[in-house]
Amino acid sequence: MGVPKKILIIEDDLRIAQNISKGLIEKGFETEIAFDGKIGLKLALHNDFDLILLDLNLPGLNGYEVCSEVRKKKPSIPIIMLTALGETEDKIEGFEKGADDYLVKPFDFRELLARINVFIKRNINSDYEKINTLKIANLELDPDSKIVMRDGQNIELTPKEFSLLEYLIKNKGKVVSKADIAENLWDHNSQQSLNVIEVYINFLRKKVDKEFTPKLIHTKTGMGYILKEDV
Repeated sequence: MGVPKKILIIEDDLRIAQNISKGLIEKGFETEIAFDGKIGLKLALHNDFDLILLDLNLPGLNGYEVCSEVRKKKPSIPIIMLTALGETEDKIEGFEKGADDYLVKPFDFRELLARINVFIKRNINSDYEKINTLKIANLELDPDSKIVMRDGQNIELTPKEFSLLEYLIKNKGKVVSKADIAENLWDHNSQQSLNVIEVYINFLRKKVDKEFTPKLIHTKTGMGYILKEDV
């Protein structure tokens, strides 16, 4: 099974918290319990968990407040709210604060386990997809989805700009000549192609480098270009 998935249970009802914890441990999970909102929030922000089970009515901070604060710092962690409040307005508020799912007490443990497994599986698939992501410094390029991010901001590139950046990032740390780029991306090595490459490098610099640090696209005079962190 590999490394056990770790679940944080933020629940002030001792019996419920212990029953959930016992059931999850029997299924191969690791658990940690917090009995109030403030402690739960502190644990959530300063430790790595794969999922959070969050009661709504908590001492210290309520579940909405905890959920909202966790979402600001850890946007991708799954949060399942557990609550005795089953009104539509309560569910809507929970989702607005960032909850991924909502389970009304009393619930069957098997249903809780099924929902947990859905999110755990989804995150495993997401982690697998991230393996293909190409990175340097705060620049990320996903060859599958064709998405480019710099410092958390989405950068819109044309197909040719994307291909050029992908080629540079796959060869990061290496000097690539205009001839290399032309042969791999333009399929011909005419003087016109070499001039076009220079134009596209400038396009990329404006979009990828101009407003960000560190600078990544560098010119090696007489040799070509290199993608590296500007130290």
